[in-house]
Amino acid sequence: MATKQKILIVDDDNNIAELISLYLTKECFETMIVGDGESALSSFETFMPNLILLDLMLPGIDGYQVCREIRSKSAIPIIMLSAKGEVFDKVLGLELGADDYMEKPFDSKELVARVKAVLRRYKAVPESVADPAVKCVEYPDLIINQTNYSVIYMGKAVDMPPKELELLYFLASSPNHVFTREQLLDQIWGYEYIGDTRTVDVHIKRLREKIKDHESWKIATIWGIGYKFEVKI
Repeated sequence: MATKQKILIVDDDNNIAELISLYLTKECFETMIVGDGESALSSFETFMPNLILLDLMLPGIDGYQVCREIRSKSAIPIIMLSAKGEVFDKVLGLELGADDYMEKPFDSKELVARVKAVLRRYKAVPESVADPAVKCVEYPDLIINQTNYSVIYMGKAVDMPPKELELLYFLASSPNHVFTREQLLDQIWGYEYIGDTRTVDVHIKRLREKIKDHESWKIATIWGIGYKFEVKI
């Protein structure tokens, strides 16, 4: 018998939390409900959920900080729930590492569908090589090895400057995760780099000239936010 996937529901409105739990339980998920940020962080360690539904307006530690702390040690899927529908709030949530963002009030069936979709994407993480010291990810017709700085595309080696390869590896290591230009600039060039976000755009353009969209994956632009390595389900 297959083990049920576990969903941690973090919301201080118990009525909403119970309703979400009811719908998820009907879909054969195991759920746990907590009502504040501190409990969310401790339950994350003990309950070991497969996905977190995270309200932003929580007593004590808010949802943004909870997301930030969990992201510092885990890539577990997080869907943010909030009555805040402004673009700024959505962008901030995605910048902190949320996989999706839903505005309240929401349709329960849509929420369940999004939970399932995010879990499917999370399962699409590429297989790593056996040696953890080797930084290498593989997709159909694409192998990116940051240990020996090589890229094999469609069976042929592709010449790439170090920053292009590092950018491609970073994106491909977190499939379907949206990164802002600022995040990519900080990760690849470092906080002390004197430049602007157009540097990222230029490198993405060069990558796309060398690595064309594949039927299984592509480097996708998220307009107004940044980029992601999109893996198709």
